[in-house]
Amino acid sequence: MKKSVFVSGIDTDCGKTIATGVLARSFRKYGYSIITQKFIQTGCDVFSEDIEKHRELMNVDAFEEDLNHLTAPLVFKTPVSPHLAAEMDGRDVEISKVYQSLDLLEAKYERVLLEGAGGLMVPYTREHTTLDFIKDSNLPVILVSSSKLGSINHTLISLELLEKYNLTLHGVIYNHLPGTPAYQLEDSARVIKAYLKNNFPKAIFAEIPDLNKDSSFVFSEAVVKQFGKLG
Repeated sequence: MKKSVFVSGIDTDCGKTIATGVLARSFRKYGYSIITQKFIQTGCDVFSEDIEKHRELMNVDAFEEDLNHLTAPLVFKTPVSPHLAAEMDGRDVEISKVYQSLDLLEAKYERVLLEGAGGLMVPYTREHTTLDFIKDSNLPVILVSSSKLGSINHTLISLELLEKYNLTLHGVIYNHLPGTPAYQLEDSARVIKAYLKNNFPKAIFAEIPDLNKDSSFVFSEAVVKQFGKLG
């Protein structure tokens, strides 16, 4: 069984980093050995802001693996798509570093949550997308969605893409964004759950409330086990 799970999103601002951090916090609450990794980080210098946010949400200090860059082996300065950020930095995207880091983290931890950059079709080189990495790695996916306008379209397109390539979906995490009308939040959730029931019956649907109202939220142990496929 894979020890890593790829956390992708429907777009750039759906709350992948929040979802990854909250899920990692939940794993820790129930005693599981967990670490997060960032696939490729852009818009940062040296250290990954997303990894720092994960640790904040997990209520822990930086791990040794953060300080030696194992959890964010590829960091680029410009806040654009990874392929362009690398070009602007005058560097190559050495995807082998991601694989090497992942192997080392898997050797130490029960589960690794690997947070992507943007959505499934974001290119990390001129020839390869995030989806290519997921396919090549044969990693199961957790898809992060949100309650904002447009999320139904982006979520169903992403799910259809996963289905097309016969990729494993553990579930969808649905972020409640501040200010979303209740009728919009509830109806989007209903549409997504219906799609999952018909197309990914083994996948689960889990919601993260507005953290401004419930900053200490954790998933139930049953949800954690399902997302991590832990017996």
